[in-house]
Amino acid sequence: MKVDAVFRGRINTWDPQRPTATAMAIHHGRIVAFDDEAEELARDARAREELGDGFVFPGFHDAHCHTTGFGISLSQLDLSTPPITSLEELYRAVEREAATAAAGSWVIGAGYDQNKIGGRHPELARLDEVGHGHPVWLRNTSGHLCVVNSAVAALIGSSLSEPVAGGRVVFDDQGRFTGLLQERAQGLVQKIVLPRSLDTVAAAIGRAHDEYLREGVTSVCDAGIGGPQSPGEFAAYQLAREQGLLRVRTTVMISADALAAVHGHRDDDLDGAFGLPTGIRSGIGDDWLRIGPAKVFSDGSLIGRTCWMEEGFDDDSTNTGYPQGSPDDLRRVIVGAHLAGWQVATHAIGDAAVSFVIDCYDEALRRKPRPDHRHRIEHCGITSPDALERMARLGVVPVPQGRFIGEIGDGMLRAVGPARAAHTYRLRSFLQAGLTLPGSSDRPVVSGRPLLGIQDMVCRLTESNAPFATSEALTVEEAMRAYSEGSAWAEHSEQSRGALREGQLADFVVLAADPRRVSPDEIGAVPVLATALGGQLAFRASH
Repeated sequence: MKVDAVFRGRINTWDPQRPTATAMAIHHGRIVAFDDEAEELARDARAREELGDGFVFPGFHDAHCHTTGFGISLSQLDLSTPPITSLEELYRAVEREAATAAAGSWVIGAGYDQNKIGGRHPELARLDEVGHGHPVWLRNTSGHLCVVNSAVAALIGSSLSEPVAGGRVVFDDQGRFTGLLQERAQGLVQKIVLPRSLDTVAAAIGRAHDEYLREGVTSVCDAGIGGPQSPGEFAAYQLAREQGLLRVRTTVMISADALAAVHGHRDDDLDGAFGLPTGIRSGIGDDWLRIGPAKVFSDGSLIGRTCWMEEGFDDDSTNTGYPQGSPDDLRRVIVGAHLAGWQVATHAIGDAAVSFVIDCYDEALRRKPRPDHRHRIEHCGITSPDALERMARLGVVPVPQGRFIGEIGDGMLRAVGPARAAHTYRLRSFLQAGLTLPGSSDRPVVSGRPLLGIQDMVCRLTESNAPFATSEALTVEEAMRAYSEGSAWAEHSEQSRGALREGQLADFVVLAADPRRVSPDEIGAVPVLATALGGQLAFRASH
């Protein structure tokens, strides 16, 4: 057989039957041989590649990120910290942007974190001053809050005074609009600006994928498409593929907002089912683009103090957050999606939300048992011992973000306090309970570089170097496996990716050092030398 390529280097496979190798043969995008057999095939291979002193590992797989949102944010005003370290710096950045913006255009910024700029959100009156007549829309890094100025409020109109299910328009003690929109109330401004064109979204996907490749990412799960960004978001992914912009293997979650009651033959047992009218569900697609779980939001944000809690926040004791919609409606959608055959991925951060989602999964599985369902809890922010036990019994997949600890951990610690920190963004407890743990970032909420995420899963230190439930820390190898094997398993794709074995996709990253052999606080700085998909080098660092 004349193979396409043979790679030589220090190869780490995650396969217990062959943990390491020195040569790997690739044909039609898949691994066909290792070591001696690969060397035999190398004699007649179409290409031979020496990876030198690099360390080869399975490609990183981000189990929960927002690709289109991240790609869009790359073209907007960056308000993250750094570079923004105070409210005054934020206002100056907005003013500079407004000074050069075309007449009548919007000033849109993304990534601010009130916890890092003095604990307060930007104020409507100041945004009016620095916006110089432009509509100003600034999105919080959590994705669950935004602030606008008076020009945007005027465009929204009387809807500001109407209740919003699953969201809040925030007014001060004198009944004046503060500019802050929480959760689903963000739809008041989104419906003015959005949806974006398919070409715009496809270009954003391309920008995001270029960044992923530089970081060693070969697969991602986009955690919710078909929402306000563009109802035709899947079509944008198809367009990106046609235009050569889809450069990273992608699974997409379909927003529950796109689902509806489905009906069929009485033998199909679809009473109460929720899905797509055509019957499409999780799993359809190929190795490059496929449909994954249905995505449901049950609550909001921890750093934004909107997630659904059993007790008040440590620094806001009367606030227990709230669900995103009535619990009865949420239960109907979660259970109904299961009945329609979907893998279900439900966003739940507060402990009340996590327990509620487990209740829904329990009910769904009692009504219609399904082996190997792999229903997920996205974030799984605060998980009580009882919730942990129930998750293990039901086989629910937790999808926490270790990277949150290192980038927004101080704000989370202030929200939960020391007593609840031990149950917040658990890692080791999930493994000890026998659950499979994926690796993910929730980018663009935080930096999505997998090596930074792995470092935080190992060190569990906040941005101020405060320890955050360090008993939940992982070993470096456990964290790296989460970012490959665990993430593949969480979306039913472990037969094709997550490890380097014969028959699996030749997706790998080449690192300048073995993260297991460097100081834990230096893992995030390990350079990515190359990234390959299907045995093709999609990125190679310049020397």
